[in-house]
Amino acid sequence: MALLEVRNLVKTFGDRTVLDGVSFDLEEGEAKVIMGPSGCGKSTMLRCINLLMQPTSGTIIFDGQDITRPGVDVRELRSRIGFVFQNFALYRHLSVRDNVTLALRYLKKVPKREADERAMHELDRMDMAEKWDSYPAALSGGQSQRVAIARALAMDPKVLFFDEPTSALDPIMVREVVTLINRLYLDNVTILCVTHDLCLARYISDRVVFLDGGKVYSEDLIENLLERRSDPVIDEFFGGEE
Repeated sequence: MALLEVRNLVKTFGDRTVLDGVSFDLEEGEAKVIMGPSGCGKSTMLRCINLLMQPTSGTIIFDGQDITRPGVDVRELRSRIGFVFQNFALYRHLSVRDNVTLALRYLKKVPKREADERAMHELDRMDMAEKWDSYPAALSGGQSQRVAIARALAMDPKVLFFDEPTSALDPIMVREVVTLINRLYLDNVTILCVTHDLCLARYISDRVVFLDGGKVYSEDLIENLLERRSDPVIDEFFGGEE
């Protein structure tokens, strides 16, 4: 059984259908990238899977549990799904240490000393241990993204979601973050990543789910998608990329 099974996922806002019967699987240890034109439902899909948004219909099986059924413990679910947001979502009034340990201490009730140890381990993994006592205002965009990743990893999630992790970064910081996420990929961290970044997709993806018009248009290796120049939808998205 796959770690994540999405079946016929639909999300509507009034009379507008953003997701229209999306289905795919994510295996444990796999890295899968979600790509497609702006407005095709990529980020909405991530938010539906961890119940930041309520799906209109469809079924989501995560770690053997149907999380679309009534009575699901949403807080417990989110503790098993790490989410790295596009804008980092760090608390500006908290230090790096407190940003990383907050959920551990208050959601998982981890004792302070253990929470600090876990935070330091993940910050060191992200090459951010020296920023332990810094505040978000003193961090660059790339450093903020590293802290956000460390915060997600500290919860020991079953899967890590990334929503456009390089979109708010300059080219040098993009390369740094791509390298760090690739390191997680090589460590067999299960990843589901929404991105427009072809370089990131090439480095971390086992397969790409390509969305168009709220539907899964194709699922394939990134190399195979890049070769499909006769397909107007694929060609329009990738343009002259090689």
